[in-house]
Formats: sequence, structure tokens, C-alpha cells
Amino acid sequence: METSDEAAAVLDAVRAYHRSRRTEREFVPGVTEIWPSGAVLDEDDRVALAEAALDMRIAAGRSARRFESVFARKLRRRKAHLTNSGSSANLLALSSLTSHLLEDDRLRPGDEVVTVAAGFPTTVNPILQNGLVPVFVDIELRTYNTTAERVERAIGPRTRAIMIAHALGNPFQAREIAQIAEDRGLFLVEDNCDAVGSYYDGQVTGSFGDLSTVSFYPAHHITMGEGGCVLTSNLMLARVVESMRDWGRDCWCEPGESDTCRKRFSYQLGTLPQGYDHKYTFSHVGYNLKGTDLQAALGLSQLEKLDSFGEARRRNWRRMREGLDGVPGLILPEATPGSDPSWFGFVLTVDPEAPFGRAELVQFLESRRIGTRLLFAGNLTRHPAYLDRPHRVAENLDNSDIATDQTFWTGVYPGLTDEMIDYVVSSITEFVKERGAVAP
Repeated sequence: METSDEAAAVLDAVRAYHRSRRTEREFVPGVTEIWPSGAVLDEDDRVALAEAALDMRIAAGRSARRFESVFARKLRRRKAHLTNSGSSANLLALSSLTSHLLEDDRLRPGDEVVTVAAGFPTTVNPILQNGLVPVFVDIELRTYNTTAERVERAIGPRTRAIMIAHALGNPFQAREIAQIAEDRGLFLVEDNCDAVGSYYDGQVTGSFGDLSTVSFYPAHHITMGEGGCVLTSNLMLARVVESMRDWGRDCWCEPGESDTCRKRFSYQLGTLPQGYDHKYTFSHVGYNLKGTDLQAALGLSQLEKLDSFGEARRRNWRRMREGLDGVPGLILPEATPGSDPSWFGFVLTVDPEAPFGRAELVQFLESRRIGTRLLFAGNLTRHPAYLDRPHRVAENLDNSDIATDQTFWTGVYPGLTDEMIDYVVSSITEFVKERGAVAP
């Protein structure tokens, strides 16, 4: 945008305001809160939001289109569609596979989708919301991902798709599972919400599935405050995603545009009269799940820092892992072989044989202002929301149950300092020592 003198003066004032608010706070162990996750926002982010606000870009517009283009290239996909949340992105991705445009390949009620039991519910909810049946598989404890072997064993005669999330930034065996999907004629939806910037087998995550999804909630790798994205290289699926995101309409004009196709009053679709206004013709049962230019303006600013954020996450995770190496009573995390994770968190499982439990350790850390989170829902099949829902358990979920009872994670996000990471390490080590755990 061309910035007027008046707008430039306002943006200069915004920069000055940001600098005046910046204070380097001393870290005080046990007093300063150590968050498990959070947004890292700088002067450029504040200015990006202010600039979009000055231009009154309150709906999806040029920033949204530019973000979609840049982000698609970053994740090696042909198309990206901005949404209002990662949850909406998951809903759109899975729902697009039910489109009539896929003809005989479309997913229909009663079809099965293989997914992981231990995770966040928004990976599973779209399956149920579309009348499909989740097939739950177990995880490995150190990677917190399922395996290609487990997925293959779970496939039955009604299985039509696979929808799995990369666990806490740690990639699942994406290439192997994508190959299984191709060999079996299944769709793969890759939930990449916690793993933007991670790599598996030298390839960026989010580029393996027929569709992939991302979240821009403040806890994630980059933020828009709220927001998400659906990505694909399949142009038909991209068209379906766009339609379902935009009320289900058949028209593809951007807001404020008309007659982009030059045939607005020439179509005859469904049983509508000839020439019915294409802007009000609906080819899918859809929603309004669009993002805004304010969100996209912040996202573009954040995207410039994605690589440095990933470096910080990897550095913090390594410092935690090295500091806790050899501490008894704990099962430490490991990267999936062949992967380079941009870690979302540092996940720990208390050994069932340890002389203490997760609850004790978590309470101790929280008392020291060290924030913790569980491995999301743990075993989803044990939650009230899913007890009476149609589903199939492929095999036992023993590790998912252990994660439900014994697993938690702490932060590695870029807002944490070495001093904070070291305090978390020393606190865990002190707790374990006091409880008398002995190395095997």
C-alpha cells in the first residue's frame, strides 16, 4: 500500500508506542511465570495490524490473498485457503472429501477414517460431524505418534481416509503413511496445526497429504490471534474447500467483486431457472469460515519470523533434553526417526514404576509458576463426548491410556530464555531427587 504522510506519521507513532511499552523484565525463579506456550509479537507485528486498520481492511482482502499465496509456496502446496481457526480448517478439509464433485470417490456416512486416539479433539470431531466413523489407533510413547504399521493394520473394508496430526511438532511417518493411502486408494488429511516448519524425510510437513491444515492460534508456531488454513495441490479439492468456506456458494468472486467469470447471469445449475444469479447459487452445504485482512496482515508479519521461531524451539527443546538426560523416573521424548521437528512442546511421561505420579510432579511445577499441559485429551475414547458415538478401536490403546494417566508437557516456545529452561530442568531434577527415584 502507498502510505500517505498522515498514515506514515501514525505508524511512526505506533513504533514509538511499542518501544515505550517494551520493558526487559528480570526473571525471578518461582515468581515469574513460565508459560507452556504463547505468541511472540514484536514492533513489526504491531505496525502490520495498525496499517491494516488504517486502511479499514476489515474483511478478507489483499492481505488475505497475499498470505495464502506466500504460505502455499512455503509449504510446497499449490493452494492455501485462510480460515477463522485451525478447527475450522480441519472441518473444511475433511468435509471437502464428501463433495459430490468427487463422484464415486466421495466419502459417505458410515465410511471409516483412521485417526489417533491420543490427541486434540478437533482432528476427530469433523469425522463425526460428517457422519463418518473414526477408527482409533494407538501411539508410541517416546514420539507420541502412531506408526505406519498400526495405520495399515487398522484399515478395513469400509475405510476411506486417514486423518492424523503431527504430535507436538514431532512428525508422524508421513511418507510411509501417504504411500499406504496411495496404495489403498485412501485420502490422507495431514493435521499440521502443531508442526509448521517441521520436516520429515527432508520434506516439510503439511506437504504429504491430499489436504493439510494449520492453526494460527497464539499457542502455535506463528499467530494471527485466531485463524487457520487449508492447503492442497489438488485444484478440485481447493475449489471445494473455497466453496464450503464461503457459505457453500458456487461463485468464486472475491468480496466486493462481481462477474469475474463473465457469466454471472448465464448459468443453469440444479433446478434453478436459467440465468439465476451465480453469486447466490450454492453447490455445497457450507459455512462462513473466512479469515480477515487484519488477521492476514499479522500473519504476513509473523511468517517472516517462522524460521527463526523454529530455530528457537529446536534450541530450547535440545537444552531441555540434554538437561534431563539420565534423570530417573521419566520417559524422555524422541524425534521420529528421519525427522527434524519444530517442537511445539517438551513432552514427558512419568514411568509407571516411578515412586511418584504425574499429578505430584505437575503440582510441584505449577507451584513454582512453571506452566504445564497434558497431552491434550489423552485417550479420546474415554471422554464423555465420545462414549456413545460410533467408532471402532483397531487394537488396544495401552499407550494412549498411559499418556492419559502419566504424560504432560512444558514449553519450548521462542519467548522462553535459557534461564527459564534451566529453571524448569533444575526443578524437575530436584523433585525427582527428593522423591527418591533411582536410575535403573
